[in-house]
Amino acid sequence: MMRFAEGAARLAGIAGALIGWRPDEFWRATPAELAAVLRAFFGEDGMSVPAGSDDLARLKEMFPDG
Repeated sequence: MMRFAEGAARLAGIAGALIGWRPDEFWRATPAELAAVLRAFFGEDGMSVPAGSDDLARLKEMFPDG
């Protein structure tokens, strides 16, 4: 079972990488606000589907290493 701190760190990383939230923005948001933003980003069905190769390619384009 994932501990709260591990889950929160994972979600904070996702919020930062995908939607540009800084840590203070993440911690001020409610779970419902975070879910709404992630739903807008991934769509209703995309929140339970693992990332595929197309998703990874799109993320690599969005966040190049350098």
